[in-house]
Amino acid sequence: MTLAQTQNHTNSSNPLLNLNYENALESLGNDYYDEVAAEEFPQHILRWRNDSLLPSLGLDPQVVKDEDFIHAFGKFQGRKPFLALRYHGYQFGEYNSQLGDGRGFLYGQIRGTDNELYDFGTKGSGRTPYSRGGDGMLTLKGGVREVLAAEALHRLGVKTSRCLSMIETGLGLWRGDEPSPTRSSVMIRMSKSHIRFGTFERLNYLKRPDLTQKLLDHVINEYYQNLKYDDDKYALFYAELVKRVAELVAQWMAAGFCHAVLNTDNMSITGESFDYGPYAFIPHYDLYFTAAYFDYYRRYCYGQQPSICHLNLELLQEPLKAIINIHDLQSGLSKFAEYYRQEYRSLMLKKLGFEDSLFPQADDLLELTITFLKDSQINYHQFFADMARTFSIKWRDEPALVMNGSDIIPTVGASAVFDNWCILYHQILNNFDLEEIEVIAKTLHKHNPQANLLRPVIEDIWQPIVDADNWQPFYDLVGQFQ
Repeated sequence: MTLAQTQNHTNSSNPLLNLNYENALESLGNDYYDEVAAEEFPQHILRWRNDSLLPSLGLDPQVVKDEDFIHAFGKFQGRKPFLALRYHGYQFGEYNSQLGDGRGFLYGQIRGTDNELYDFGTKGSGRTPYSRGGDGMLTLKGGVREVLAAEALHRLGVKTSRCLSMIETGLGLWRGDEPSPTRSSVMIRMSKSHIRFGTFERLNYLKRPDLTQKLLDHVINEYYQNLKYDDDKYALFYAELVKRVAELVAQWMAAGFCHAVLNTDNMSITGESFDYGPYAFIPHYDLYFTAAYFDYYRRYCYGQQPSICHLNLELLQEPLKAIINIHDLQSGLSKFAEYYRQEYRSLMLKKLGFEDSLFPQADDLLELTITFLKDSQINYHQFFADMARTFSIKWRDEPALVMNGSDIIPTVGASAVFDNWCILYHQILNNFDLEEIEVIAKTLHKHNPQANLLRPVIEDIWQPIVDADNWQPFYDLVGQFQ
């Protein structure tokens, strides 16, 4: 069998290549993208395959071989065309018209078993017309960090893209923020859509309302299907986007997550979280915590995320007002704060054990919790993990037993705020029967994983990879998030 015949046989038997790929975005025409080629890499080592995603694509993980991932998502054999999307964006407040997919492309679009359309997008697949002098590559550490972020956020209930695969590619890359040369990788990100706020901003910059209309119709038809036959579908789309984004940023805040680079080109038109570069989880409750070392003025600090997302939605009105009445846009955006408060309140009360947030002392408990976290500077994630780990029916007996067994809480009398918190939690529990107490215990475990993704944890995972190519700690940690 010749090399070409072997390759054709491999492609025809590869479940990942035999998926029913759709050309939904490609069919819009090349006003929105450029066709590009993938880099040819000297090495292909599959470091991560997300078997938990395969059933949603109608695939049995036991049938899909490692070589199938390598041929499809490392050697990029058997699929064309690859589309680098064009977009602009506000970056740290300044408009940039020199953007676009600079180290990735749209690999393909798949209809999931839920009948929703999903995008496979690459990261680290080589240069495109928008690389702006860069090499178009992704460091291996960057790939590891993105896999961890996506799986941790998914476990915490955040609507996020996820990594389908990560392959080490054998190139040595030079970076200013990593010891170089550093190892390289290419990743496949599975998300709801590749379309960003900046995709629309580019069309406005080009003064092409016709292309804006065409793209907006596509977005509604694919991602807001409940609206596509409504006479007010455009206004309702924006109102729904506002709701999705407000709820997303509330999810970040409850998870203690700082995205770090909330430029408009990093905002998805479906209201989904994606693109994890210099992200970080807060070690303690600090509204000024900043994840990116280059964010000198704390524009994208943890506490600024709601207002920045509100601003980005406001900036999106500029291209959309060619299609949507400005009063409808303003009306839709006016609900942002309400949506955010409702979602944040609900999520934080779930972290405290309460799926139903209608009990009388709910707001007092939430306020006291935030006050304690802020004043004590206790480990944010460990506090909730310890609540889940130490929870007991005995907490109803006396306040001093609340969180007994945690090593990080203040001793009785050391913190008046914490003592009052224990008293209130004790009182609340006494309003619930035994069956409801069991639900509270399950809710605590559901919303508060024992593992966290603080920076030292990531470094502890990365160092064995550097020292001994030991990936087991990485796999162990990811497994705790799945």
